[in-house]
Amino acid sequence: MAKTAERKRQEELEMIRLMVGLYCRGNHGKQSGLCPACAALYGYAAGRIARCPHMETKTFCSACKTHCYRPEMREQIRSVMRYAGPRMLFHHPVAAVKHLLVGRPAKSKKEGGRLV
Repeated sequence: MAKTAERKRQEELEMIRLMVGLYCRGNHGKQSGLCPACAALYGYAAGRIARCPHMETKTFCSACKTHCYRPEMREQIRSVMRYAGPRMLFHHPVAAVKHLLVGRPAKSKKEGGRLV
């Protein structure tokens, strides 16, 4: 059963929210909510997700042909994902496993058809 673009948007937005929250807690000491820098990053990412023209066919932004993030914001979101990605299994295991399952086909295509 194929997901609608709007459902994929909501799921991607929720994943970004969880990851930025985890990053902010771990790096900026915020126990609830987000610090101003992380709130700005989340707002930026939410805006990009809302306007993504490839939502129906893409899996992750990193696998997309069009990179719509400004270079400095792209580097910030990469830092968040490098930090939060491995920790997601402990803090949000269901979301982490779903995210991994969605990413397998994209990674397989990117690596020339073989799973790595």
